Amino acid sequence: MKSHPRILTRRSAGLLSVTALATSALTVSLALATAPAQAAPSTSSGVHYSFQRIDNDNDPTFNQLLGINNSGEISGYFGSGAKGHPNKGYTLKSPYHQTNFRNQNYPHSKQTQVTGLNNKGIQVGFYSNMNNANLSDNNFGYYSTNGSNFHKVNFPTSDPASPPVDQLLGVNDSGVAVGFYVDAAGNSHAYLYDIPLHKYIGWKSGIGNVTSTTASGINDEDSICGFVTLKNGTTESFLVRKASPHLIVIKYPGASATNAFGVNKYGEVVGTYTTGPSSNPLTFGFTWRRDHGFQKINYPGSMNGTTFVNGINDHGDLVGFYNSNNGDTHGFLAKP
Repeated sequence: MKSHPRILTRRSAGLLSVTALATSALTVSLALATAPAQAAPSTSSGVHYSFQRIDNDNDPTFNQLLGINNSGEISGYFGSGAKGHPNKGYTLKSPYHQTNFRNQNYPHSKQTQVTGLNNKGIQVGFYSNMNNANLSDNNFGYYSTNGSNFHKVNFPTSDPASPPVDQLLGVNDSGVAVGFYVDAAGNSHAYLYDIPLHKYIGWKSGIGNVTSTTASGINDEDSICGFVTLKNGTTESFLVRKASPHLIVIKYPGASATNAFGVNKYGEVVGTYTTGPSSNPLTFGFTWRRDHGFQKINYPGSMNGTTFVNGINDHGDLVGFYNSNNGDTHGFLAKP
């Protein structure tokens, strides 16, 4: 199964357009006609983080941590997704001992990733009923409550990819989830799902000249982060807010690609940026705040260019993963 960007039983819920958002519990009706603001180009090294490696011993060679809530509960998975080594989802509570891991897998699935969780017991992610050698597995979105009561969530499209790819990546405390699906041409389309109202919301970032859009994070102020692929093939990120400026384009200085994966209530965005030639790309984590700009995140002692930051909570705690020099993938928690 494809890693984090990486059959819906139809409900009697309607499909909403962006202009109809005011009628739902979601209040992200934004004036996107104005020109987007550019993220501050300066970088900062002002925050010192303490790092902790966290792995599930069911597969100490491959763990990815993807989300963290304000109580410090973490979502993630173990297993590379290779044939015979399926993704298996979990949540983990402090003090992060092996006895604190809780398996969380969609019923009867072969693979599951728990990509995000809020502060009210809701988890989101995606699952697959395949585990193919070529990693070309179907993906279906879901949400669960307290690790049970699983519900499929897949945007109702007439032109899905084959096999279908649909993932939920984040959720806020109002129960609004964000994610994307892939169409038959291989392009990603962002959408929102209002869990209390069972409403699908087709959504666009407001950035023009794009072929793909992924919504990856949402905070309790309904600010949404994610990334787009432009028609020229480059990747840049965005933060869409109710406050002015409504749309901020986020591009790490000198990077060939910037992927935002999470945002907290203070508008602090986390993700990854990529440098170097396509034959040997290097990837590092970043944080970005409007008042401080960018800060590079690199796990100490990791293989160069293999650090990913996927989630942030309101305390500024980060979760992600990195590769060690022997090629294993390990989860980490970074606390300011």
